[in-house]
Amino acid sequence: MIPVTPHIALDEREIEERYIRAGGPGGQNVNKVATAVQLRFDAARSPALDEGVRRRLAGLAGRRMTKDGVVVITAERFRTRERNRADALERLLDLIRRAAVVPKRRRPSRPTRGSRERRLASKAARGRTKRMRQGAPESD
Repeated sequence: MIPVTPHIALDEREIEERYIRAGGPGGQNVNKVATAVQLRFDAARSPALDEGVRRRLAGLAGRRMTKDGVVVITAERFRTRERNRADALERLLDLIRRAAVVPKRRRPSRPTRGSRERRLASKAARGRTKRMRQGAPESD
């Protein structure tokens, strides 16, 4: 089991890894060895996640989640499989940790009486300033 949060732990069997060829640094080695990691996690069918976490994960994952609810993370930053594997796993766990946080509901508030009075006083002062700029009306 991979601990994610105090309440969420993933089974290693839920995570599927495939090694693919990576671009970037590596010289001739990059053409011969599949060092990039494509990590797949089926969030829709995972028993470790509740419905709220799944919904928030779908929003956070964006294009990284397929229509079937599978999160796909590709890591090719490093030249070795091990470091790319660790990077992909850490990115997945970070995504799930962020999805596990329940956002606080916004409670609408009203402006205070003092703030309303200050706003109206500043509007009145601005109006007086503009009226003073107009000058006296010309008489014919």
